[in-house]
Amino acid sequence: MKITCLGGVRTVTGSSYLISAGENNVLVDCGMFQGRSETEVLNEEPFQFDPRKLDAVLITHSHIDHIGLLPKLVKEGFRGTIFATEAAAELTGIMLLDSAHIQERDAELETRKKLRKGKKAVSPLYTTEDALKSLGFVRGIPYRQQHNIGKNFSFLFKDAGHILGSAFIEIEVREKGEIKRITFSGDVGRRNTPIIKDPEQGDSSDVLFIESTYGNRLHKNLNETIAEFEDILLRCNQECGNIIIPSFAVGRTQEIIYILSSMWSNDHPLKNMRTFIDSPMAVKATDVFKKHSECFDKEAMDILRNGNSFLNFQGLTLVETPEESMEINKIKSGAIIISASGMCNAGRIRHHLKHNLWNKKCHIIFVGFQAAGTLGRAIVDGAKKVKIMGEDIVVKAKVHTLGGFSAHADRDELYSWLKGFSRLPGKIFIVHGEESLSLEFAAFLKEKSITEVYVPRRLESFEI
Repeated sequence: MKITCLGGVRTVTGSSYLISAGENNVLVDCGMFQGRSETEVLNEEPFQFDPRKLDAVLITHSHIDHIGLLPKLVKEGFRGTIFATEAAAELTGIMLLDSAHIQERDAELETRKKLRKGKKAVSPLYTTEDALKSLGFVRGIPYRQQHNIGKNFSFLFKDAGHILGSAFIEIEVREKGEIKRITFSGDVGRRNTPIIKDPEQGDSSDVLFIESTYGNRLHKNLNETIAEFEDILLRCNQECGNIIIPSFAVGRTQEIIYILSSMWSNDHPLKNMRTFIDSPMAVKATDVFKKHSECFDKEAMDILRNGNSFLNFQGLTLVETPEESMEINKIKSGAIIISASGMCNAGRIRHHLKHNLWNKKCHIIFVGFQAAGTLGRAIVDGAKKVKIMGEDIVVKAKVHTLGGFSAHADRDELYSWLKGFSRLPGKIFIVHGEESLSLEFAAFLKEKSITEVYVPRRLESFEI
């Protein structure tokens, strides 16, 4: 059996791993590269395999860095099954259609520039039609239900606790009378995260591919983070500015709604602040959340049983149309505006940053990871001026980074999850992390006497 790392190694995006075992060819994730232009150009490269010869794709969760190239895969001949959990399958539809819209819009803008220079038009990476076609191959299956691909390949999903429907994948391959067990962590979540269940523990495994997004860092306690978040809201309200929160449409936005709902349920001094969710995708994702209570933790279920909703509260407005979004930009103070994309590279968040980033009374709160090369990363790193939609915008708003909201396990949480396996994996591959973080996490594990640890490179293959 051979496993080839096609992406998501020594970088955070583009997760994709090809398993070739006997007659079976199975892809784990098919993610898009995001961030710097020299990284994103990898999306244009041909696949390193023939999509027509793939039996299946196994999806860990529905973030674009794990599913974003599925329409391209189908466009180039894939006709197998794309397996995901039931919630992830539904979210995948929302995410891919939004991604296709971005591809089409970006290609249109680039084409205008090219034509003015006498150059050829640019084609999108894929279209809405391509995305819709790919969704016809997606099949949602329950957690912990074993499925076979051929005679010698089986897998099951277990809850990774990262976002709604996220999973780590336990795979069994029969080869030459021997059973080999491989686990792909996907993105491992944290314990006690609002709404969704904690990550499950892994079973025995011969080989583990484990993420390392925060492989050298420790997160602040969530309760401390919520207290800090509340303090920022109070300060901004006193300074008569707006609060802008770039947020991932799936997972983080619903978590922020949950926290605000909890605050507002009491006689809170900020209860009358207007809160806007300005992301059509986040609105659709919130509807999906409401349909998948099988993913909820006990606290969330108790709220539902008491007849309450944690995904709605008085003063919350769900914004869908462009006209409604533009109206928000007329508000000069007293608004909490939560918008996507979470890394600020696309979506309506750019308009809200354009209208508020220059204002010293406003606060920008980052509640998620910002990949290298993104607008969000530039702001977090202290840029004095940024370019948004072709216009230079000075950064005068107060910028806050709340790492405690992360949906990724930190170094010690990853180690704890790893130690929870019923049998420690014989070989561990460190993936899904910026190079320095992956290398530091590998060194940390070796200090813990876990010696068979590797940090693979893109296109590197391993015989298992």
